[in-house]
Amino acid sequence: MLLAKILRGLLRTGTLTIVDATGQQHRIGGIAPGPDVTIRLHDHKTPWRLALSPRLAIGEAYMDGRLTVEDGRLTDFLDLLGSNMAAMERSWWLTWSFRVQLVTRWLQQRNPIGRAQRNVAHHYDLNGALYDLFLDRDRQYSCAYFTSPDASLEVAQAAKKRHILAKLQVAPDHKVLDIGSGWGGLGLYIARESGADVTGVTLSSEQHTVSTRRAETEAPGARVRFKLQDYRLETERYDRIVSVGMFEHVGAAHYDEYFTKVRELLADDGVMVLHAIGRMEPPGGTNPWIRKYIFPGGYTPALSEVLASIERVGLWVTDIEILRLHYAQTLRHWLDRFRRNRDEVKRLAGLDERFCRMWEFYLAACEMSFRHMNQMVFQIQIAKCLNAVPLTRDYMYEGERARALPLPLPLAAE
Repeated sequence: MLLAKILRGLLRTGTLTIVDATGQQHRIGGIAPGPDVTIRLHDHKTPWRLALSPRLAIGEAYMDGRLTVEDGRLTDFLDLLGSNMAAMERSWWLTWSFRVQLVTRWLQQRNPIGRAQRNVAHHYDLNGALYDLFLDRDRQYSCAYFTSPDASLEVAQAAKKRHILAKLQVAPDHKVLDIGSGWGGLGLYIARESGADVTGVTLSSEQHTVSTRRAETEAPGARVRFKLQDYRLETERYDRIVSVGMFEHVGAAHYDEYFTKVRELLADDGVMVLHAIGRMEPPGGTNPWIRKYIFPGGYTPALSEVLASIERVGLWVTDIEILRLHYAQTLRHWLDRFRRNRDEVKRLAGLDERFCRMWEFYLAACEMSFRHMNQMVFQIQIAKCLNAVPLTRDYMYEGERARALPLPLPLAAE
């Protein structure tokens, strides 16, 4: 089998046994110990698809039930692939697909007004109950901040919000803009904790409905509102701007447009915190399976791309922090919760076993990309003038300590 021959030259860690459609076993052992996994391929075409287009075909085969994991779990299989990815990425097997991505990425990441909203709707306008089944109670759909490895998801997400607020130094008389405000949790938190006037903008109609309802019921006295609007159409000026988990949807071709708009919206002494997924290597492309099924138009940038754009529009970078394994831990919590609630997911309107397998693959593959591959999260603090924030980080630590208690209690299931 061609696929087995290819993998024999690439697998360095662990052992993979492939059972083909005839029942024949192909055992591929690495040099170093690692996961021992058996997968079954249920038809004769799947091995060829995996050999010719592995980055797309693996996820599709798992979704369709043409690839099943028989000895171990999906996470074990992806852990095995991830631990060998460095060798695989140097091979001709994957090198050609990376080159194709670099050539075509500008078209794939084109996100003008209108198209950007359709891309967002693809993922975020699903049945809202789905997200309640695996996110924390505040629906924070971004990397949590684990101040200790055994922290619950609820505690780690609360710590993330507190960490960001400390970097923003929000005062009661400030106007704050939340670009990509999600289901409203961060905006509501900032409004309640600081007393500032907060505006959130989102392109998801589902998120806008939920966040507006939350503002009315959870913070009736706070100055906070949410708009269904592209950030590029905003016209007011703000003392503080925050964006968490939205920049991945901008696209590299639009980075100058994004930061030019930030400069226009930000007060002269204003501060922004940008929290997004990035890569620790030079610019590349988006995994084709993720782009097709999960985040059309999405891209996780290299810091070199982001910083170059910030420089071109004349903004100051006043602080950078890299969060490495925090998202891997976050995704593991999400995946565990999703698996526990899998039957409930299937009962949601319009969702089926194929959707569950797709979502399980998405969460598991993303976790492994943070554990073994090139993914990380960055927080960049940005300003228009060099003295917009204090000269040392002491104010950040003091701000976090001032809001350290109370933390939400963990869920009973945790």
